[in-house]
Amino acid sequence: MLKPAILVDHIWWERAVPKAETVIKQALAAALAESGCADLLRRRVCHVAVSLADDARLHELNRTWRGKDKPTNVLSFPQYADAKALAGAPKGVPMELGDIVLAWETVAAEAACSYKPLAAHLAHLTAHGMLHLLGFDHEQDRAASRMRGAEIRALRVLGWPDPYRILHPPKRRRA
Repeated sequence: MLKPAILVDHIWWERAVPKAETVIKQALAAALAESGCADLLRRRVCHVAVSLADDARLHELNRTWRGKDKPTNVLSFPQYADAKALAGAPKGVPMELGDIVLAWETVAAEAACSYKPLAAHLAHLTAHGMLHLLGFDHEQDRAASRMRGAEIRALRVLGWPDPYRILHPPKRRRA
């Protein structure tokens, strides 16, 4: 059973995505279902912390933990290295899968630039972060393809389009 803890650190998240907590919970569950790890974690309480922060917080975390002196859209801090480590976790105790942190300004700008609803982009990045917590990686081609496929399937289950499909601006009607 997935038990997310959601912390809204930046007021604009609630203003722009009034149902952000629902979007996050659904995206976490869909990513877990599409990850291939659902059976492994069945009958276990799994905690995930999600923080809706801002660029300043992500900039600080990115600099501290990744050595990159800039903000980013999402960061994940997994407690387990991969599915094998997840399987080896002690039975009968709640599992702390890790933390996901999202940056308001970057996520909102990306959604606007790609003509996607903010809720869809939030769902995508939450699923992306969850897959990292489950041991997925996108640094190598084969692993990236597997992760991308899981993201696309998770978003499809939630009714969102392929997050990697390029969208074009809506056509303006002539007056």
